[in-house]
Amino acid sequence: MISVVIADDQTMVRQSFRAVLDAQHDIRVVGEAADGNTAVALCTELEPDVVLMDVRMPELDGLEATRRIVAGLPEVRVLILTTFDIDEYVFGGLRAGASGFLLKDSPLDDLVTAVRVVSAGNALFAPTITRRLIGEFTRTHASAHTGHSLVAELTARETEVLRLIARGLSNVEIAEALVIAEQTAKSHVSRVFTKLGVRDRAQAVMVAYEAGLVVPGNTP
Repeated sequence: MISVVIADDQTMVRQSFRAVLDAQHDIRVVGEAADGNTAVALCTELEPDVVLMDVRMPELDGLEATRRIVAGLPEVRVLILTTFDIDEYVFGGLRAGASGFLLKDSPLDDLVTAVRVVSAGNALFAPTITRRLIGEFTRTHASAHTGHSLVAELTARETEVLRLIARGLSNVEIAEALVIAEQTAKSHVSRVFTKLGVRDRAQAVMVAYEAGLVVPGNTP
């Protein structure tokens, strides 16, 4: 059973998300928060698998709440709720330790899928949207190629694997692209994470963009 905390200052959003998630056989909403401080307190008490985190909340915003939750509870996965057209905090959310994000106007079925995917440790659901968003925020907000020194530690094959991760490929798709066994691809991904000092695909993608391995707007 996947336990979820919903943090959003809009009651109707929380109720809507809760109704959809509680209707699933493998997901249970264990708490709701209308502000960042309450979200941090609930997560500390309940240790949920996934937190749906709105960015703009009173008292403590979603980015700082995410940072505190991830720092104290590294096993908790945070899924940032955002609106692409106006939200300037996506990249900051990933830097704070979020495992991915969900557009607020996405179909509710996508919400269910996102919770399952993130809870399994597979960050960045909907990779085509992810590439566009991260590409935009990297281009306008990221520091100048801070990922270069980290990427320099990778072998040629590991660098290739990182590029494929940044393009949104799963382990199975990486194996197919490189014509290797899925277990071998999984091992490469694990070594990439270890060398980069990242915990999941979300953070690995940031490093790839910052190092210039993937050019925003130029991925297949």
